[in-house]
Amino acid sequence: MKYEVINIDIDYEKIGTKGTDFKPYMAAYIPDNSKEIDLNRKRPTVVICPGGGYSMTSDREAEPLAFKFLAADYNVIVVRYDVAPVRFPAQILEVAFAVSKAREMADEWNVDTDKIFVMGFSAGGHLAASYCTLWNKDFVKEYYSFKGGENKPNGMILCYPVIMSEGDKIHAGSINNLLGEKVANKELLELVSPEKQISEDTPPAFIWHTFEDTCVPVENSLAMVSALKAHNINTEFHLFPHGWHGLSLCNDAVYGNYKGFFPEIQSWIDMAIRWVKEF
Repeated sequence: MKYEVINIDIDYEKIGTKGTDFKPYMAAYIPDNSKEIDLNRKRPTVVICPGGGYSMTSDREAEPLAFKFLAADYNVIVVRYDVAPVRFPAQILEVAFAVSKAREMADEWNVDTDKIFVMGFSAGGHLAASYCTLWNKDFVKEYYSFKGGENKPNGMILCYPVIMSEGDKIHAGSINNLLGEKVANKELLELVSPEKQISEDTPPAFIWHTFEDTCVPVENSLAMVSALKAHNINTEFHLFPHGWHGLSLCNDAVYGNYKGFFPEIQSWIDMAIRWVKEF
């Protein structure tokens, strides 16, 4: 297996925000091909955006997920993107870099370029959904001088995502951290509401949430599913009756020795892996 850490350089002044001492990066986990199995194998690639309210990127939603997809023989990229006080659109551009890098390295990394997926949890789910609805906007293409879909995502996997930027069901902390002093800008709020940005360029989705989530209410996922359906974009959605926010794999791999989990929720990762395989 190859493991590469690649820095993501952003010109913060150019995009109207300020950087910090943290430097965003992507960690790529790339299985090797074997002559005993298939030297020409091409693999799906999953680009993971951990959650953390745009104030951190959670370890619970990073490498443990990479190991799951690696075990299914997929390539994985974990993006450690900028968080507050770095503001939008830095995070979108950082995911664009990761997706375009997967396409650029398609031969060396054995990437199936029809199966590049962006996955996110909570605020990382907002980032994944935003990226998959904004990837073809001029501000993204012009920053990197993209010409022909180099940064195109083929699908999105959203796990208890933040979606809405207005109303009484939003996760205000995430939106405030993302926009900062521009949080009152109505046009910008519209732009970072992925359910309002869906177009013919938006890829299919796999989404899951829990009914009892009191941190990011399930109405966020329901709004996204409804908007995807209205645009006839194929979507698989799973709503689990119990469980709190931020469950990740919902097992002791991500929560130490805690045993009070919901066995039915642990099935989501197998369903997501199957969804990618059948894509």
